[in-house]
Amino acid sequence: MQEKTHWETVYTTKTADEVSWFQEHPQVSLGLIQRTGVMREGAIIDVGGGASTLADDLLSEGFENITVLDISAAALEATRKRLGPRAAEVTWLEADITEVILPQNHFDLWHDRAVFHFLTRPEDRARYVETVRASLKPGGHIIVATFGPDGPMRCSGLDVTRYSPEGLHQEFGAPFQLVAHTEEIHRTPFGTIQQFVYCYCRKT
Repeated sequence: MQEKTHWETVYTTKTADEVSWFQEHPQVSLGLIQRTGVMREGAIIDVGGGASTLADDLLSEGFENITVLDISAAALEATRKRLGPRAAEVTWLEADITEVILPQNHFDLWHDRAVFHFLTRPEDRARYVETVRASLKPGGHIIVATFGPDGPMRCSGLDVTRYSPEGLHQEFGAPFQLVAHTEEIHRTPFGTIQQFVYCYCRKT
């Protein structure tokens, strides 16, 4: 699988804090997750979160039911090592989000920062949205962040699709009510600037 080979190369040649999307603490994501009101025992999935620090912060805040999904085994292993004994409190899934089958009506909250914009083929986006639709509980929450209209056109050597808040919400359609959106100007570890757009929706 070409995509998996690409991301394994990224995470075996760079440390987690050397990739452009690294955040020491994902403050915007954490703020939106708090806004959802999801309970500490609620089921949360972080898609593409293999090397993210979101799981660390969620554990520190007392969340008890966290799943981290990533296509890269190396990314997942880096976070497991960083967490040490706390890694046992997280469910780890090595999978391609466009191919994985997740439990039906299972998750209370779906989070994705910087995966969806790599899905440049309509059929891949459609499979992603259908997976969200099937695995998120009725009334569940989804937070997705992508590059905004002024963000990069490529990342990690790959083309991306940039979105306005309205365009991003349109990809998910009527079953998802747009609750809020926000912008983040992210400074990469090597000093460049990237515009991110976050959409928070609720499954109706």
